[in-house]
Amino acid sequence: MSDMFWADKIVDDFLAERKQIIDTKESIIIRDEKTPSGRVHVGSMRGVAMHGVISRVLAERGVENTYLYEFNDFDAFDSIPAYLDEKKYIEHLGKPLCAVPAPDLPAQAGGDENYAQYFANEFARTIEASGFYPQFYYSSDEYRAGKYNDVIRTALERADDIRRIYKEVSGGERPEGWLPIMVVCEKCGKVATTRATSFDAEQVSYVCDQEIGGATPCGHTGSVSPFNGNAKLPWKVEWAAKFRVYDVDIEGAGKDHATKGGSKHVANEIARQVFEYSPPHDFWYEFFLVGGKKMSSSKGAGSSASEVASLLPPHIFQLALLGRQPKRAINFDPEGDTIPLLFDQYDTLAEKYATGIEDDETRLFGLIHREGDIHARYLPRFSQVAFMIQMPHMDLEDEVAKMKEAPLSEADKKELKERAYYARKWLDTYASERYIYELQLERVPEEAKEFSEGQKAALRRVLTVVRDSEALDGQELHTALHDIKAETDTEPKAFFGALYLAFLGKESGPKIGWFLSVLPKDFIEQRLEEVTS
Repeated sequence: MSDMFWADKIVDDFLAERKQIIDTKESIIIRDEKTPSGRVHVGSMRGVAMHGVISRVLAERGVENTYLYEFNDFDAFDSIPAYLDEKKYIEHLGKPLCAVPAPDLPAQAGGDENYAQYFANEFARTIEASGFYPQFYYSSDEYRAGKYNDVIRTALERADDIRRIYKEVSGGERPEGWLPIMVVCEKCGKVATTRATSFDAEQVSYVCDQEIGGATPCGHTGSVSPFNGNAKLPWKVEWAAKFRVYDVDIEGAGKDHATKGGSKHVANEIARQVFEYSPPHDFWYEFFLVGGKKMSSSKGAGSSASEVASLLPPHIFQLALLGRQPKRAINFDPEGDTIPLLFDQYDTLAEKYATGIEDDETRLFGLIHREGDIHARYLPRFSQVAFMIQMPHMDLEDEVAKMKEAPLSEADKKELKERAYYARKWLDTYASERYIYELQLERVPEEAKEFSEGQKAALRRVLTVVRDSEALDGQELHTALHDIKAETDTEPKAFFGALYLAFLGKESGPKIGWFLSVLPKDFIEQRLEEVTS
């Protein structure tokens, strides 16, 4: 890792760049947003976490700040997720998300008035369960309350400047007479299908004739005030407007928006030149991938934030979100090694933190816990806990006490209970077959009946070691097994694979010395006799 934790560097740069703002503002504004077009994928949590930890760092420095999180529910409903009934929702394409009926999915606590609220509430609960607490708000409420009226008027009066900025910054052409406004059709209620034709300082004339994303226009022609929720700004103009409306000081963006000529670049220039507002302090971040793939909420692809967040305790999930530099992609693969390795990474950081070393790693460890929430306790390896809970003959607390070589404290027991809970959840939902173990207690696996003479000879040596041991020690067994492999000149896969096959019916498993040491000694002897006879 670098010499300074990345969030501290962002805050340092912001404080140096905008010292005069800090001295004059009651509270620094940090902002992020999401359009709730469907189940929100876990990738959106990276932005949530990054803005959230910047808020924490500012608070540590004594800088008052407010973290705003917008659910952009005034955006158009532009595609139907695969998990919803297309026939029911096709007529709503093109409407603002807040005007689309809530889905016929399992009801959520508190009720949901519409489609956007259903998915926004699910995501808000995930955000808070993950340890972040922004102030949530809905864009439709803000439009209807008149918060955007001034910037809507400015955008319409300076439409030519906005057209010019689009062309200069991104090469995007807008036709002569184009107006930066999307009216909600008075007849069909759609916002994506309308085209503004003129503005007379009080009302916008429009026609509902645009076929976009499967949305069917109704052909209505009308004139309406664009204020108080009757219309919205198009995305890039709206983004720039939000900087001014909310007086935003810090707002980052994903890589796809932050490239030169991209949407953030366009929004920044519109903010400067049209709304006369200096864009917020910027940073960009790479994608959070699941299984190597970027995800889309509206298309229903990928793992939802609520599903993935539920696989980890909040501090471990925060480690996943914050443990890499912003400009490095994160590949979260719940079916692979990601979850066990995250727990291992956490355990390494905890050990380092306990020594009092101060660097960016221990800084991260401190930031992913609430104040006063770092407790000394024994941390058993997650992969070992995941194995032990699959072994019906084992008492989990007793085995972990043996590993600790001391009785478990109440804090130890609480940690163990938590790890066992998440291990079971992972095993039941995502863990690949190689992590699923079933001790073959009743019978010898068929594959173990076909060992070569060389394999049998090596396993007889193992049987001798087990018989001669009064108590089975994992490290001593580990050393002995490797000595036997070398002395018998057996290929590692043939030797260790035979041991796993004999007891698990598969060619791989947990660390072999520890694995055997937690099995009943008489069972090991009996099984080795059976497979070497």
